[in-house]
Amino acid sequence: MDGEHKQSTPPPRLGLPDFGVGVGLRIPHYATIFEQSPPDRPDVDWFEIISENFMVGGGLPRKNLDRALERYPLIQHGVSLSIGSTEPLDRDYLVRLKALLRTTKSPWLSDHLCWTGAHGVNLHDLLPLPYTEQAADHVIARARQVQDFLEVPLLIENVSSYLTYTASTMSEWAFLTRIAEGADCGLLLDVNNIYVSSYNHGFDPNAFVDGVPHHRVAQIHLAGHTNFGDYIIDTHSDHVIDPVWALYRRAIERTGPVSTLIEWDDDIPSFAELCAEADKARVIRDEVSRARAA
Repeated sequence: MDGEHKQSTPPPRLGLPDFGVGVGLRIPHYATIFEQSPPDRPDVDWFEIISENFMVGGGLPRKNLDRALERYPLIQHGVSLSIGSTEPLDRDYLVRLKALLRTTKSPWLSDHLCWTGAHGVNLHDLLPLPYTEQAADHVIARARQVQDFLEVPLLIENVSSYLTYTASTMSEWAFLTRIAEGADCGLLLDVNNIYVSSYNHGFDPNAFVDGVPHHRVAQIHLAGHTNFGDYIIDTHSDHVIDPVWALYRRAIERTGPVSTLIEWDDDIPSFAELCAEADKARVIRDEVSRARAA
């Protein structure tokens, strides 16, 4: 971890540490990450890995995982838990997920508040749920099972959405709060997803940031998106825009500094450019920390 970026450690949230600012571990950056040494290599504090990319018995993915573990803390983030599905939880998936946790020593793992398929068919998308008491109770029960089995905290991430349900009886942030409190789990607050959904559905993103239980936010995601005029798609393909940076500042003014990740998964830039984006988050964190201390 780059000592230059260390700062006084705030109280941990849900017993979880603040790792600083990280980025996703992606193949185009392996040469820079593994073959260059500081000070020639731009640096970050930690990496997030997509769990499913490393849930294998060996081979090159596990070799690269081991190389990364020698240098950085790694945090697992998943896309296949399907916590909102009506299908039974996938026991085999959870077993392989727990085996990977034993290797990475990730202090928590995260996945999305969504469903990803039905009747055995994976749609490879993060589909939103109706915001109802019944849906919340369903997710709470499943989240408790997941945490009990994996024996690490689960962070639930709000997704970007492109449709709403007429059956919904509460706001998205009230739904998220109900689940986090009911399941006694943490939150991965995706600030870009808040902005995307607020644009698509016409709600106030500040109300979302203000309305979640801040003491349960243990990680934050930031990303770029693609604006098509009438709607926004969460593409992770560009720089974070100014309104999303403003939401990020608002969030950490309420949560205090928490582990922050820059997501960039399409049109991936150089590692140096990605680290420069991470530095922007670090500057805001530092400014908010100084203001809170004063």
